[in-house]
Amino acid sequence: MTLPEIQEPPETPERPAIAAAAPASEAAEAQAPRRLRVLHETCYDYDAPVELAHHLGMLRPRHTPLQQVLEWQLSVTPQPDVVPAAPGEPDDPDGLLRAGDERVLVTPGVQQSLDPWGNHRVGFSHSRVHDRLVVSSSFVADIAPLPRLQPEASPAWEAVAERLDYRPGAGFEPAVEFTLGSLYAPREASLARFGAEVFRPGVPLLAGALAMMHLIHRRFEYRPLATSVNTRAPEALAQRQGVCQDFAHVMIGAMRSLGLAARYVSGYLLTQPPPGQPRLVGADASHAWVAVWCPLHGWVALDPTNAVPAGLDHVTLAWGRDYADVAPLRGVIRGGGRAVPRVGVTVMPME
Repeated sequence: MTLPEIQEPPETPERPAIAAAAPASEAAEAQAPRRLRVLHETCYDYDAPVELAHHLGMLRPRHTPLQQVLEWQLSVTPQPDVVPAAPGEPDDPDGLLRAGDERVLVTPGVQQSLDPWGNHRVGFSHSRVHDRLVVSSSFVADIAPLPRLQPEASPAWEAVAERLDYRPGAGFEPAVEFTLGSLYAPREASLARFGAEVFRPGVPLLAGALAMMHLIHRRFEYRPLATSVNTRAPEALAQRQGVCQDFAHVMIGAMRSLGLAARYVSGYLLTQPPPGQPRLVGADASHAWVAVWCPLHGWVALDPTNAVPAGLDHVTLAWGRDYADVAPLRGVIRGGGRAVPRVGVTVMPME
């Protein structure tokens, strides 16, 4: 029997906004690192008992040159099945629970592994009947300011695309993988035409990427109900509306269609309440943005939803070819009926 897949939608009620700030290329030196606490809770109340369930999640944040994770906790209720280690087999063969100085605490029965891109995966199963599932991930991370960007100093985009055009016998650039089309961000003529509006002949790669980020922000309307988690970049481009996931897929697909490398980044965004209003628990956002590969700068993260480079308000969770690689939580169940997840995200600055 094929079991239904459940996915957590990454959408938020309105375009997630961050506080106005000087561009990273101008003000990075003046910014201090920021410490953020993140709580991400997903709850399923099933309208029929679940007899068997297997779940896979991308809920443990990454360490990056600009992000240091200090602690991470994962709680799953009811407790998953515990599979004892074979005699002589270590409980943590890959050292995943001892990554750096990070303090890790997970519910017994949760298995951890790494995917092909170095993201942390968690998996757990339930063989006992249950009618509710609550998965809560919380962590603390230090976010460093972006280094100064030099868009005009980057190579012309055509030269980078030629370098990324794989030829047998030539040196292999790992970023080539992210020039290939994927399910949600394919290489298509409509996306190439859209990209060509800003990637004109001789335009420096990073300058073109920043221009595309602003073009999507101007042209697309943020409308959560206009698309679903299954909407592909060509459809989102035709509609000119959607959510952060759609904007990221359009930008990635357009750049790939021109032979450039771009990947999908999932994470969280510290949003700002109106002046004088308290921060609401659960009011922040699961978010998505784009990382573009440039020979001069490496991977540069850009947020087309807000038209800013990803900075002190952005917390990186995982990255991959598109949303399908990094969905926060998915699973297959037997029974359960219909269940729409309730998701709450809180991103809180720590003084």
